[in-house]
Amino acid sequence: MIALTSITDQASVSSLSTTYSVIGLIVYIITVIALWRVFSKAGYPGWLAIIPIVNLFVLVKIGGYSAWMGLLYLIPIVNVIFHIFVSLRVGKGFGKGAGFSIFLLWLFSFIGYLILGFGSADYDKARITA
Repeated sequence: MIALTSITDQASVSSLSTTYSVIGLIVYIITVIALWRVFSKAGYPGWLAIIPIVNLFVLVKIGGYSAWMGLLYLIPIVNVIFHIFVSLRVGKGFGKGAGFSIFLLWLFSFIGYLILGFGSADYDKARITA
């Protein structure tokens, strides 16, 4: 472990963490805006996108699963696999393919949800159950 011995080393670490915090806040705000639109298109109140844990449960509901399945996000390795399934089902509900779902709803979710929310895709729950 490297000790921070001078005030300039401490200031560098502090400014770096502040930069990452600002970037993280901007990505969170963009994601909330995108999810607000996605929730509205799916028939759920958009303001639920603001609440961090609740938005996952609503996303699970949009994917056609029971909200209780959202508890799978609490299990360390299962959460990654389950998020892939949810992304595939949400993409299918909006008429998108597996490639879109994996790359833009799982890997780069804030971009994918912006495309779903502000694009021309409409949500149809019948696509998920079919």
